[in-house]
Amino acid sequence: MYKQIIRPIFFYFDPEKVHYFTFSLIRNLSKIPGIPSLFRALYLINDKRLETEVFGLKFKNPVGLAAGMDKDASLYNELSNLGFGFIEIGTITPKAQEGNPKKRIFRLVEDTALINRMGFNNGGVQEAVERLKKNKGVLIGGNIGKNKVTPNENAVDDYLICFDALFDYVDYFVVNVSSPNTPNLRELQEKEPLKQLLQTLQNQNLTKPKPKPVLLKIAPDLTDSQLLDIIDIVKETKIAGVIATNTTLSREGLQSENKVEMGGMSGKPLRNRSTEVIRFLAEKSNKAFPIIGVGGIHSADDAIEKLEAGASLIQLYTGFIYEGPGLIKAINKKILAKMQ
Repeated sequence: MYKQIIRPIFFYFDPEKVHYFTFSLIRNLSKIPGIPSLFRALYLINDKRLETEVFGLKFKNPVGLAAGMDKDASLYNELSNLGFGFIEIGTITPKAQEGNPKKRIFRLVEDTALINRMGFNNGGVQEAVERLKKNKGVLIGGNIGKNKVTPNENAVDDYLICFDALFDYVDYFVVNVSSPNTPNLRELQEKEPLKQLLQTLQNQNLTKPKPKPVLLKIAPDLTDSQLLDIIDIVKETKIAGVIATNTTLSREGLQSENKVEMGGMSGKPLRNRSTEVIRFLAEKSNKAFPIIGVGGIHSADDAIEKLEAGASLIQLYTGFIYEGPGLIKAINKKILAKMQ
């Protein structure tokens, strides 16, 4: 129904407007008695065999929603009814910011992809905290970044502000230094500034009574040498793991006219590279840390590919937009089938 009826209607309109319309629709439908239960009946698989423990947290199933969809923690309770095992909110910055000028999301239908240059648009960390106080048991990841106006030499301060503010309300943290849509942000992926940033956050983490897992989200455009640096940094700073990968600047092999747009590309064309990065990290580190795999998952087979490459968990974003919530159930069913 989604791909045959709903998606063609949605894809007729501007992507960002459709996003806000869909969020409003899900929110309002979820206020109707019985609808949340109906969503769960349609999409959620409750099976103990899907439960998995990663970096000390128990996930109901290994399929999560990637950051970028629920930037402001405004719909995580409702989205969890669609079958996700966890929801990652953000990217959250200390202060509210508008993000980049519109239009800033572009569909590449011929390539089953998206290009976005949102630029960390969000209402700021305090707004997110107020919404997270209404959590009804959803496992939440907090994806944090810096404000656009904050120079890189002061970036650590922004990450610390978000870390401290969100600490009591999220289950794990993700340090986002890999978005291509904030000027100079990716420079923080270089070995020394990245190690300093992560170590500072870890030092702050260790002052808490019960430290939270801290993960690093990396770009798919890193070289093998840079990926080896990432492995070293994870070991040195003792962070909990890595999310591989963010969106790419590559436009190799794309057919759509919108391929000329600036921004990060996600969707099917990213699948192979994302899997390559996961496999490289897993093999070169001897599986020393967990990896959350994200990038180009549009089918249950794509998800299994990521898990077999070395991912402990997976996340959806563009695949969720193109394939609909049925994809979550299909992946979990495939995982169960592989256990037979």
